[in-house]
Amino acid sequence: MKTTNIISSVLTGALVIGLAACSGVQRNPGRIYMPDMTYSRAYETYASTEDLSKEGVHFDHQPVPGTIARGEEMPFLIAKDAPGDSVGYVASKAVKDPLGPLDSADMAEAGRLFNINCAICHGSKLDGNGPLYKDGNGPFSAKPAQLVGGAQYTNMPEGQMFYSVTYGKNMMGSYASQLTRKQRWMVIQYIKSQQAAASGGGAKVDSTATAKK
Repeated sequence: MKTTNIISSVLTGALVIGLAACSGVQRNPGRIYMPDMTYSRAYETYASTEDLSKEGVHFDHQPVPGTIARGEEMPFLIAKDAPGDSVGYVASKAVKDPLGPLDSADMAEAGRLFNINCAICHGSKLDGNGPLYKDGNGPFSAKPAQLVGGAQYTNMPEGQMFYSVTYGKNMMGSYASQLTRKQRWMVIQYIKSQQAAASGGGAKVDSTATAKK
């Protein structure tokens, strides 16, 4: 009889504890290892800074002073000219190539980039006789610019050439989406080296340097 009473008491106690646990009322929040993550403030994805300020959240969207954004290590600060204007195009003459002389491996890569992106118009020999012209028998009726052998482009400053490749000039469109800034400078250095070789000068190649990243 005593055994039955003990078992009954234990079951009754367990039932009471179980019902209390299922009441839905949590009286002890427990311990949280990282409360700032557990109770983090929610942010709207497209909320404006004004909306956040009203909620007491102050956000400074300016970059840290002295830092450079990814891909901006070779900034070109001259904006594209408005139609009919040429201020930026003229100012670009003063911009210098930031790469320095390419080594032989980088120059070979620059030549490959030229053949992929430029030779279709200007020709692999830079004579303006690419597949789209073909001595006047191609789709283009007007001959593309002859980059080697003519004074106009041989004497063109590298910064002005970079402006043309970046924004486009005359019939040529922009290549900013096809080539990174470094690749554009590499292509221009390749063109300048070919111009120098054609005029009897030495190609601008640093044979002792390691590949510049």
